[in-house]
Amino acid sequence: MTEVSFQVCVVGLGYIGLPTAAMFATHGLRVVGVDTDPAVVVAINGGDTHILEPGMGALLREAIGSGNLTAQSEVQTSDVYVVAVPTPLTPDHRPDLGNVLAACRSISRHLCPGNLVVIQSTVPPGTTLRTIAPLLEEYGLRAGEDFTLAYCPERVLPGTILREIVENDRTIGGIDATSTGRAVDLYASFVSGSIYGTDATTAEMVKLSENTFRDVNISLANELARIASQVGVDVWQVIDMANRHPRVNLHRPGPGVGGHCIPVDPWFLVDAVPEAARLIRTGREVNDAQPGLVVKVVLDLLGHTPHPKAALLGVAYKADVDDTRGSPALDVIYGLEVAGVAVSVHDPHMRQFMRPQADLEQAFRDADIAVLLTDHREFQSLDPYRLGTLMRSRNMLDTRHCLDADRWRKAGFHVDVLGVGRVLR
Repeated sequence: MTEVSFQVCVVGLGYIGLPTAAMFATHGLRVVGVDTDPAVVVAINGGDTHILEPGMGALLREAIGSGNLTAQSEVQTSDVYVVAVPTPLTPDHRPDLGNVLAACRSISRHLCPGNLVVIQSTVPPGTTLRTIAPLLEEYGLRAGEDFTLAYCPERVLPGTILREIVENDRTIGGIDATSTGRAVDLYASFVSGSIYGTDATTAEMVKLSENTFRDVNISLANELARIASQVGVDVWQVIDMANRHPRVNLHRPGPGVGGHCIPVDPWFLVDAVPEAARLIRTGREVNDAQPGLVVKVVLDLLGHTPHPKAALLGVAYKADVDDTRGSPALDVIYGLEVAGVAVSVHDPHMRQFMRPQADLEQAFRDADIAVLLTDHREFQSLDPYRLGTLMRSRNMLDTRHCLDADRWRKAGFHVDVLGVGRVLR
């Protein structure tokens, strides 16, 4: 696939699909991007990105300006098809493959001999071989004989996607050696990191294992934070000192785990082989319980305050992005409001949110407590002296160990940090 005469159809133009499509286009390939949201299609064709990602706007305008990228609502007959649609969970924590299967059905009607299909969406182990291949064969072509099929998971971090999509190493697995080789050649058009070939099921398992590793280790950090609070030590100091050991790498605790990958992917393994995934399930349960712990701490700090108000700082699931998918802040908001606490929200990175946002001063005005939920860079330079004058009571709960606690205390605040207990003497 060293020629650029073929066309790539990327199905799904979200946080993964759009950067992938734009990368292919700016590296000389003709690309048709497909999305079911008409507003997304119109925006992309106009050179406007619907996701907040550093550099994405400029890359998209370059791709559109080159004439190599167009967006539309229907799959178009192409030489290569890339599926990059989301795979959420059902309410009972089972993988919902509806989007992936719908995309593959649309592709199956256009498949021709010699085509390559690549799945980027996260799926349970064995899905590409046992579910997707038969679906694509619906109109008579045979996977591995008439067309090639591979799985290529993404491993990028929001906020650094455009760098990592190029520089990070990749694992690509086909249903046979030919499928693997063709997919490796495709991604080598823009990937500078190493590309490791394997089989499709192994590649699926690699993706799930990476995010499960992080989730389980975050759950350990969250449990250590709970223990530290009870025995009277500072978990952040414990982690810092423990990580000086050459074979220790403890993660950081927080108000919960968000995003579309880390809190989702472990359930794919639990669903696949539940009896063998007890640690993975427990890790998920620990992390899912963190927002409730934050709510309990806030209510304890508020005590019997009449008509309490909480100012929440940050609703994105991680620092310096606008992504609220799976954000623990959503559960904190719900829990506080159910308990009768009025909530105001301020996040400098969010352009749209499910509820009205306050500016910084509005959020703090008449609040009885401020709760930092996302460690955005902007929050580190907040002025506690000015903000304290707006509040009814000067209470701060820092769930990310982001603030200079001594500075806030000097401004008259009672400051609590998640995972910090009174030192026992």
